[in-house]
Amino acid sequence: MERGPREPVRDDWQRILNPRSVALVGASGRAGHPMARPLDWLRDRGFAGRVLPVNPRYDELGGLPCYPRLADVPGPVDLVLALVPAERAIATVEEAGAVGAAAVVVFASGFAEVGGDGIAAQAELAEAARRAGVRVIGPNCQGLYVARSRLFATFTAAGERALQGSSGIAYVGQSGAIGGAVLDVAASRGLDLTAWVSTGNQVDVDVTEVARVLVTDPDVQVLAVYAEAIPRPAEYVRLAAEARAAGTALVVLRSGRSETGRRAALSHTGAMLPESTAFDLVSREHGVVLVDDVEELLAAATLLRTQTRPRGPRVAAVTSSGGAGILAVDRCVDVGLAVPELAEPTREKLARRVPAFGSVANPVDVTAQLFNDGGGAFGEVCALVRDDPAVDAVMVILTMLVGETARALAVDLAATVADSPADSPPVVVVWMAGEDATVGGRAVLREAGVPVFSSIAVATRVLAAVAAAAAPPAASAAAVSCPDDAWALLSSLGVAVPRSALVSSAAEAPEAAAAVGGTAALKAVAPGLEHKTEAGAVRLGVDEVRAEEAAAALLEHVPGAEAVLVQEMVPPGVELLVSVDGGRDGWPPVLTVGRGGTETELHQDLAHALAPVSAETARALLDSLRCRPLLAGHRGAPAADVDAAVDAIVRISEAADIAGLQELEVNPLVVGTSGAIAVDVLLERA
Repeated sequence: MERGPREPVRDDWQRILNPRSVALVGASGRAGHPMARPLDWLRDRGFAGRVLPVNPRYDELGGLPCYPRLADVPGPVDLVLALVPAERAIATVEEAGAVGAAAVVVFASGFAEVGGDGIAAQAELAEAARRAGVRVIGPNCQGLYVARSRLFATFTAAGERALQGSSGIAYVGQSGAIGGAVLDVAASRGLDLTAWVSTGNQVDVDVTEVARVLVTDPDVQVLAVYAEAIPRPAEYVRLAAEARAAGTALVVLRSGRSETGRRAALSHTGAMLPESTAFDLVSREHGVVLVDDVEELLAAATLLRTQTRPRGPRVAAVTSSGGAGILAVDRCVDVGLAVPELAEPTREKLARRVPAFGSVANPVDVTAQLFNDGGGAFGEVCALVRDDPAVDAVMVILTMLVGETARALAVDLAATVADSPADSPPVVVVWMAGEDATVGGRAVLREAGVPVFSSIAVATRVLAAVAAAAAPPAASAAAVSCPDDAWALLSSLGVAVPRSALVSSAAEAPEAAAAVGGTAALKAVAPGLEHKTEAGAVRLGVDEVRAEEAAAALLEHVPGAEAVLVQEMVPPGVELLVSVDGGRDGWPPVLTVGRGGTETELHQDLAHALAPVSAETARALLDSLRCRPLLAGHRGAPAADVDAAVDAIVRISEAADIAGLQELEVNPLVVGTSGAIAVDVLLERA
């Protein structure tokens, strides 16, 4: 039975996550051995289904009957744990298929991760799974844990913890070691995970498939994902959309995004487009929170579990230390968060509660005196700051407040958060003191759903990541076929282009130059010719008298030249690059806007968005560029027609809806004092 491309089969996943029976092939009787853990945990920790050890060396294991083969197990088997070496994995998968199991978890290493013969062995394992009609999690994985069914189908050392609760946070990731760390650290903070899955080498089941199952689970409020690769981008796009539709917060930590991970491309815009660009844009478009390390992954999940997302990037800090407040402002600026001024009415109310030697500006410094006074004044200050219309999130920074003072403060702050309206800005705490001296206060805040950080830097990065979510994408128009001629395509999109004529002989050039205005730009046309200036394939300011000679030189000296494009000279202006990369490998199309001309690669002044874009988005892309002052008129130069540039960008972005488009690049788009015109264009079709 062969299934489609990783479409989650819900009946199978019900049998995997909530199995009625689990068979452990190769179950071990060695006390203390990692592979003995699944049997002990399934038997002793509340799993309600049948636990079926399979090993011909034993008649009984852990007080349970032990069967020589899977075929000898009485009754149906839902899930098989392959606690066997790599060389026995394929046979186990085949046997699991024969007894009708839904899935096999292959723990063994020695497959593709070791290269050579391991790659071939993994391919054989995949083929065996297809033939047997059984799903495979792994190989080289650490299995899964599900709180609801008390399913301990794993040997991770993190499972030694009690794991009695269910926080509403689930995790899925490729790396077993990273996954174990997430499970362990979360439990140490009182956040027992609701579900936990390690997919390993992903011979069959991958991260996105598991994630698509978990984001629709009513027990899961937040899904944390660690991914080393996105082999099927279209499924990730579906995951992001489904998470948003289900109201499940999705937090993703992705590794392997360095320079070496860039898509191989020709030396035009594609070479400057990191492979992760489409991933980042899709994620932010659907409200996925992207983080950079495990600490941020857990911290963001903790924040989203109980509090609303910030409405924007504006953060107010409330602190017991002026120095800590300054550090907070610096770190906010570093990650793109704003530190707004508080409204005058807010400052007036704060002045009645904050000691005179404190500060009611942002950051608000309440000083240690406020804590000595008691009476809930600190909670009142935080509530006033939270309710200021300029504030999207509140960061409370505490220093050496410990012991009973710490606990009383936490109770005060927890009450403030509990009394907040549902749509109030989130409140996070940075506690710069030893965890052992603040354990009571931290526990109170954790119960109230207030994340506690030990680092200002981590707190600001998490707030920035959570605030970065964007609006849902607009629907695209129906696709039309891609034409052969780039200039005709631009004209059909409504983009202004110069008057031009294509000549195949030098003798035709003078008449063509006269037709486009008398003084022309001549450009050689040759297969694969992209950077015409570097190739000496352009002549500018050529009049009718010199047109034939210039055209003859281009046809003679430019390799492969087949014709000459005689083009109207365009008045100077600000040169932009506008490019649409047409959606490859399952990712949607990406629009790139940046500084254009011959120095595009040098400046690397680029901004990206999923295409097509609105006028608002096009303007925001322009505003984000370092070269934006050139459009405003730099050092006495006249201002460029920004509205025309925006219109051209929007029209070029609509090429995203053209079937068969690989890339459309306009470089430069010359933006003058009145209008914007495409001077050169590159078109690649599938």
